[in-house]
Amino acid sequence: MNVQSYIIFLILFLILVVTIKKGVQIVRPFEKGVVERLGKFSRMLTPGFNIIIPYIDALIKVDIREIVLDVEPQEVITKDNVGVTVDAVIYYLIVDPAKVLYKVGDFREAASKLAQTSLRNVIGELSLDACLTSREVINGKLKVILDNATDPWGVSVGRVELKRIDPPQDINEAMSRQMKAERDRRAVILESEGNRDSRINVAEGQKRSDILKAEGEAQAKIKIAEAKRKEEILVAEGKAKAIENVFKAIHTGDPTNDLLSYQYLQTLEKMADGKATKIVVPYEVSSLMGLAASFKEILTDKKITPIKQDQKYSFNTKNFKSDKTKKTEK
Repeated sequence: MNVQSYIIFLILFLILVVTIKKGVQIVRPFEKGVVERLGKFSRMLTPGFNIIIPYIDALIKVDIREIVLDVEPQEVITKDNVGVTVDAVIYYLIVDPAKVLYKVGDFREAASKLAQTSLRNVIGELSLDACLTSREVINGKLKVILDNATDPWGVSVGRVELKRIDPPQDINEAMSRQMKAERDRRAVILESEGNRDSRINVAEGQKRSDILKAEGEAQAKIKIAEAKRKEEILVAEGKAKAIENVFKAIHTGDPTNDLLSYQYLQTLEKMADGKATKIVVPYEVSSLMGLAASFKEILTDKKITPIKQDQKYSFNTKNFKSDKTKKTEK
């Protein structure tokens, strides 16, 4: 084989390899293939091994995974005429590769511009405070707008997220002062509430202590009163028992009237020795005066002796001396 034949064989082999490579196509799982035959849409290829006609069919692979589109920052005027810088990210998914290829020229550029204009419209309807506190609302409105707009392009918008909303520097400073004042106010409120709760707890504790102390004192007084009552009952019972015993002894001994009168006079003498300024004299004093005169005569005789007759007591003048007689004899 000469050199010329070798070159021709090599060329034919290379053409065959290229032809086989163009005819055998492998579509990956996250891709879909769009086949164009002679410049016209032919069919869709599923993931895996596929064969097409070389040099006649052309294959375009489209990524069907969720894709992130970054929207460039832009200046937006809010409803209360405050300029803020806003940017966002869009998460979208291609559901119809053919529409993406044939319905829109540059989907990424079109989606980015659409997101920017939608941001201006949505934020322009809200005040600055609402923009800063209503991110979820803005995200939801943008998602609905972009999803409806990109549906003819064969794209589904999964979600839209605002990355940042930056107010001007002077607004930031005013918001910082406002936030600091609000925190100071909350701190003062919390401190006052803490002091109030502390005083309430102290007052409750003091009230509880006073209640317990009063209850303790009341119980102590009750115990003391019960003890005193029992003591008085026992003393009264003792006195009653003593009186009962005395009366039993008196009735058993059967004393005479003279003896009882003598004991009565001794009791009056003890009453007179007291510090009282008034003495209550029984109404029988007239009869007692006669008994006193009789006793005076008996005492002057200097002799008194008791003689037991018929188990009754009587008096005699033997061996009895009054105190006055004794003093005279001495």
